[in-house]
Amino acid sequence: MTILVTGAAGYIGSHMLIALHTAGQKAVALDNLSSGARWLCPDDIPFIEADVGDREAVIKAIQEHDVKEIIHFAGSILISESLKDPLSYYRNNTQNMINLAGCAIQYGVERFIFSSTAAVYGNPERMPISESAAINSLTPYGTSMFMSERILEDAAKAHGLDHINLRYFNVAGADPQMRAGEIGKPNHLIKVAAQIAIGARKEALQIFGADYPTPDGSAIRDYVHVSDLADAHLAALEYLRNGGTSTLLNCGYGRGYSVYEVIDAVEHVTGKKIPTEIVDRRAGDSPQLIADNAAIRTGLDWRPRYDDINFIIRTAISWEEKLQTSRPSS
Repeated sequence: MTILVTGAAGYIGSHMLIALHTAGQKAVALDNLSSGARWLCPDDIPFIEADVGDREAVIKAIQEHDVKEIIHFAGSILISESLKDPLSYYRNNTQNMINLAGCAIQYGVERFIFSSTAAVYGNPERMPISESAAINSLTPYGTSMFMSERILEDAAKAHGLDHINLRYFNVAGADPQMRAGEIGKPNHLIKVAAQIAIGARKEALQIFGADYPTPDGSAIRDYVHVSDLADAHLAALEYLRNGGTSTLLNCGYGRGYSVYEVIDAVEHVTGKKIPTEIVDRRAGDSPQLIADNAAIRTGLDWRPRYDDINFIIRTAISWEEKLQTSRPSS
């Protein structure tokens, strides 16, 4: 029995491969390398360079590697980009879910874990956000992910595919052993701040809005370490293997940090001042997103190992330092 990991050469997917490898579980990686990198994946895990929308490639992977479980990370994830090019998000996220779920059902896959997002909630009225909160996405990214959730849920009910949709909050940090980290577009706060802290970026850190209805005026997010997120997916698989019913779960720590608090933490960890610049709010950004994580802690017995903003920042900075000195060329 093999686990197919899509988007395996990306930020979260590569950490998932590390978690599976460490746990001694057989996996196969699939990625089109549009934003990921082959060198992030363990060398002894079979790698298939293909798009998740390529039906023939997906079927071949399932059949040749006896795939019985899928963990799906492949997709487009940038909020601002989705507002500029919404059709590509519905194609890459929603349409490709139709293809992948169809292949899974037709060729005997038994369990499916989908890596979704808290962006489906939009601007919720209550914090922390429970799984029962209304869906009110502010962007094509969030909408495309919710549509993908429903496609999987409806198809799974009709055909008996056990599944879990994991809605994760703001993923950050890097593998503590520096085997993987974020290499994509520098769009996330902690990554950008880490680059500025080590001198890889010379400009000021942009704060997108300082007039939100929050204690210090900046947006608040629930930051979860990427390795803890990978562990949550492992726990989700184990839950389904043990007969657990299909479900939907938030994945976050249940506490939020404002932009200013993150900057303070970066300065504390590095001992360096981070220059900042206040600019307009970004379209599609919510004032705050904090997870109610009671369900995942109870249902999956998920116990995060790295619930510490300073640790998250230290791993992010160490990763950026590694990229400056020893980044592979391919």
